[in-house]
Amino acid sequence: MADEKDTPFSPIENKVMDALEEVIDPELGIDLVNLGLIYDVKVDSNGECTVTMTLTTMGCPLGDILNRDITKAVTSVEGVIKCNINLVWEPVWDLSRMSRFAKIALGIHG
Repeated sequence: MADEKDTPFSPIENKVMDALEEVIDPELGIDLVNLGLIYDVKVDSNGECTVTMTLTTMGCPLGDILNRDITKAVTSVEGVIKCNINLVWEPVWDLSRMSRFAKIALGIHG
C-alpha cells in the first residue's frame, strides 16, 4: 500500500507505513492505511517520525486509543525513536480515500 503514494517514501518511511497497516480501527476493523486515514509519513535524520492523518469523524471517541496504538507501531520500527501525530481535518476524509481492499471488506460497492 505504501508504494501507491505519489511522493516516494524513504525505506524507513515505508517500514513505518507497513507498521501502520497493523493498527486497526476498532470500530471498522480495518487498518488505518487501507482506510485512507494516513495522509503522510516523514522520518527525520534523528529518528523522529511525524504521521499526518485524519479520523473518520471529528468526534471520534477512539482518538486516544488510536494515538497509543499508532505511537506503539511507529516506534517499533528500527531507527524510529519518537512519533508525533499531526491530526488534520483537511482534506476531509471520505469513502474515496479507502483502498479497494477496505471497500470490499466493509461491503461498499462502487
